[in-house]
Amino acid sequence: MTKIEAKLEDIEKVAKINIGKNLKYYILTMGCQLNENDSEKLCGMIEKMNYTKTENLNDADLIVFNTCCVRENAEDRLFGKLGEVKKYKEEKGTIIAIGGCMMQEKHIVEKLKESYPFFDIVFGTHTLHKFPTDLYKIINNRKRIEDILDIDGEVIEGLPISREDNVKASVTIMNGCNNFCSYCIVPYVRGRERSRMPKDILTEIKNLAKMGYKEITLLGQNVNSYLRVEKEKNIEFEEYEGVNSFATLLQAINKIDGIERIRFISPHPKDFTDDVIEAICNCQKVCKLVHLPLQSGSTNVLKQMNRKYTKEQYLSLVKKMKAKIPNVTFSTDIIVGFPGETEEDFEDTLDVVRKVGFEQVYMFIYSRRVGTPGDKMENQIPEEIKHERFDRLKQLVESQIEARNKEYLGTIQKVLIEGKSKNNDNMLTGRTDSNKVVVLEGTESLIGKIVLVKITSEHMWYLKGKEES
Repeated sequence: MTKIEAKLEDIEKVAKINIGKNLKYYILTMGCQLNENDSEKLCGMIEKMNYTKTENLNDADLIVFNTCCVRENAEDRLFGKLGEVKKYKEEKGTIIAIGGCMMQEKHIVEKLKESYPFFDIVFGTHTLHKFPTDLYKIINNRKRIEDILDIDGEVIEGLPISREDNVKASVTIMNGCNNFCSYCIVPYVRGRERSRMPKDILTEIKNLAKMGYKEITLLGQNVNSYLRVEKEKNIEFEEYEGVNSFATLLQAINKIDGIERIRFISPHPKDFTDDVIEAICNCQKVCKLVHLPLQSGSTNVLKQMNRKYTKEQYLSLVKKMKAKIPNVTFSTDIIVGFPGETEEDFEDTLDVVRKVGFEQVYMFIYSRRVGTPGDKMENQIPEEIKHERFDRLKQLVESQIEARNKEYLGTIQKVLIEGKSKNNDNMLTGRTDSNKVVVLEGTESLIGKIVLVKITSEHMWYLKGKEES
């Protein structure tokens, strides 16, 4: 029996126990899109075990927290939620399960055992597929389970998945990271890079296309190094439909009927090879918004971050991509206040922001993560300086976005309609190729379609438009 067959058998065991019980589950996902994708798999397994999803904690018979450990406030959020659900455990015996990246940190698990000992299951990033087995054991003997692996996990295919969105879907193409940026805990909690096989990825996307999905986002900590480790270490992989690199993967997905848009996050600037740039240029369905994480505009800080590129190399890459890809736009990540960052270093970051003209900037104040080199560095920046610099960066970014938004006025944009607006049931919402949110009037029949929209007004975080007849 294969590992996935064993897990599916355990799903059936729990499903039989739960027949006719009308059980409900609640799941809270913290963190990035990889965590969200993991939660979709958890939901798929849980629903196969005869639980129905609820948004109300007090209705849940099973509560799952899928955690992130990139930022410090994620810990505060988890501990706050655990304090909130303790009463449900005491009153009705609700099963409490905690999984995800944070559970790969030993000091966090120790704190859970010391301060929140009422939990039933903790599982890590490498043991997500074992959740049905863990749940079956809990139902049968109620003995607390810690199911965490410190070694790199395997890529497990064939898990059930439950997606809330009917138009867009994310597809993980690789797990783990080999870069060891000095501020980042991810390589320690998700392990080394492991790529999924081309056939498994393409089969998943073809099935999504048959189900009516229009946009695919490829996920990985470092997507543009897809299959690199396998090649470097002579690990056997099966080439399928000509896919043997990230560039050829983009080309293969571009040929799949029904898929209208392809996005990917997150690439690494040091791995942006010419063949990937060519694929973005030549593949009609690949969106021309490129997420290109900067983190800092200072060569000195980048070196301390172990990013393996300089300010000049980053700007050169942007220049090359602007020259080769018509209408290319960029989004980025920036960390403010990394240890040792001087005023001159921060000015270098502002300089890059001015020169590139990003469409979107995800800004973060540096927070120390136990177990990373950055946590042990001297010259930690005082909080007041971090916040002052963050505010200056925010002001610059918002002024650029305001200027960029004005350039959209009067233009005709191809907008993928994603659904009703969250703020107004009478309006629809969608996104441009460049990931700008657009709100417009229209009927529900437009959902899932790419519509030509004339932009009529601009606002800081969205545009308004009117369907072109």
